[in-house]
Amino acid sequence: MALRVFVKNLYLYFMYKVTVDKKDFTIASENGSNSIDTKPFDADVLEFKEGKFHIISDHQSFTAEVISYDNDEKSFEIKVNSTIYTVKVQDRFDQLLQQMGIDGAAGKKVNDIKAPMPGMVLQVMVESGQKIKKGDAIVVLEAMKMENILKSPADGVVKSVKVIKGDKVDKNQVMVFLD
Repeated sequence: MALRVFVKNLYLYFMYKVTVDKKDFTIASENGSNSIDTKPFDADVLEFKEGKFHIISDHQSFTAEVISYDNDEKSFEIKVNSTIYTVKVQDRFDQLLQQMGIDGAAGKKVNDIKAPMPGMVLQVMVESGQKIKKGDAIVVLEAMKMENILKSPADGVVKSVKVIKGDKVDKNQVMVFLD
């Protein structure tokens, strides 16, 4: 069910960066018009069985099947006719995180939590010595009139906390050290 919603939303929203076997494309949708790398694209897509699609584009017919899907990585293995492709999708939020330099943190050993942008600390939700799990809230940071909950990218222990409620922080300032 989640896969179906994700695929349908992929087709409805404005802009995605899609990587297919290491080649990047920009897919955009605006007012019902679709484009790939700014070139107009039109296709009839019919899901005839969950995860299986029939596609007609440019007078050609394709059968596509979603073989696997990783929700955390937003990646797919898709079989089109008899060829299997690896597809990774980034929405505008993923692209923003990448521009701020905080993408991919879950795959690496993270020793600290840094401010992704200048802001003010609204709440510190951990203390030194506390055990944390991946996804636990660490700090609430107000930036650009929005509250941002910074979460732990991995399991670990809080080594030290360098900020308190009300502190102003700069981009990339270390707020919490992890062990």
